[in-house]
Parts: sequence; structure tokens; C-alpha cells
Amino acid sequence: MTTIGLIGSGNIGSGLARLAVAAGYDVIVSNSRGPETLGDLVAELGPRARAATSAEAAADSDLAIVTIPLKAYPHVPVAELRGKTVIDTNNYYPERDGHIAELDDESTTTTELLQRHAPDSRVVKAFNSIYFPHLTSLARPSGSADRSVLPIAGDDPAAKQTVAEFLDRIGYDTLDTGPLSEGWRFQRDTPAYTRPYFSGEDPDLGRPVSRDELATKLAEARRYRDM
Repeated sequence: MTTIGLIGSGNIGSGLARLAVAAGYDVIVSNSRGPETLGDLVAELGPRARAATSAEAAADSDLAIVTIPLKAYPHVPVAELRGKTVIDTNNYYPERDGHIAELDDESTTTTELLQRHAPDSRVVKAFNSIYFPHLTSLARPSGSADRSVLPIAGDDPAAKQTVAEFLDRIGYDTLDTGPLSEGWRFQRDTPAYTRPYFSGEDPDLGRPVSRDELATKLAEARRYRDM
């Protein structure tokens, strides 16, 4: 796996692009406004990066990352992602995305919506539970004592292994929470969502989170209807 395709290049997307380039990957960045708007980011990232349309980023990638507002998920390319592992970073914010009945009644999860939209892809939920400045500031080499753990969820074991290997290369260990249906455990407003990584001394720098601490936070999760 050598090429990462980013469908969306906002705070999380651009942070992941920086980490991926630093780890030796080639990166294709895209957004809804067109590749011509990404010149500054590509210049910053250097020769391993190029800008393209979302469909081109999906088609030319070995691993795709969907990092767009949830309300835009119906526009994610489908044919171009067929057979590929896809990372979904989405969170549901009704004030931004509008109300989605299936999420309001908790009969499904955000990443299950994307999996249903792209049924021939292998979708894994990741990177949604960390504040974007911490994504780059907390990355550490493998074996570091202060390395952080990030949760993932997915239905395909091979896809989750691919994602875990990507996380390892860009600076993170992984805690597998189970199938996509368990992704709610680190969705917005749960104990594992962003707050564990905050540091009281330097909020932008963040603090490392261990496997045991993250596991405890995940176990404390409650459905919205039970909060």
C-alpha cells in the first residue's frame, strides 16, 4: 500500500495528509471545491502529494479516507471505491448535518450509513474521536512510551488490519472495538470522544492516552437515549 486518497481535506484530512507524507506514503487530496483550490496544501506537502477530484482520489488510492461533513456522504464516489478499504472519520452533528432519523433513533451509526452507501467497499471507522490538533501533535514512533491509542470499528478483519498498519506507520496504536455497530462507543459526546486526549496544561498539544485508559472510557459509553 503506497497511495492514500483523501476525500475531504479539512482539518482532519489535511492533518492525515501531513502524517501520511511524513510516513512515506504518496497522497492524493481532494475536496468539494475542486483540485485548483488545494495548491497551497499540495505545495506544503511536497512532491509526494497531488490534488485531484474526489472520484480520482478514490480511484487512484490504495487506501481511501472519507473525511467530509456527514451530510455529504451520499456524494462519496462508489464505483471508484469498489473492493477497497475505506476509513470513515465522520461524526453526526444535527445542527450542521440536519436531522437523520436513523441516527436520531440510534438504529444505525454514521459509518454504517457510509458502508451501506458503498456496499462493495470495506469501511472502517477511525480518527473521529480525536481533536484535530492532537492528531498531529500526539503521533509517536512505534514503541514510544508515550504513544497514544485510537479506537477503530469495522466488519471486515482484513480491512481493520490494513487500517491498524496505517495507524502504526503514522504514529498510533489501535484498539479494535468490534464491528461497525459498536462504533457508537466513541461517537460524539461519549467518554472516549476527544476529551481523554486533552491536556489541562497545553490543550493544543494534548496528552497521550493508553490502551487501558481508552478501554475504560469505551466501557463507560452510554447510548444517547440513556444519558
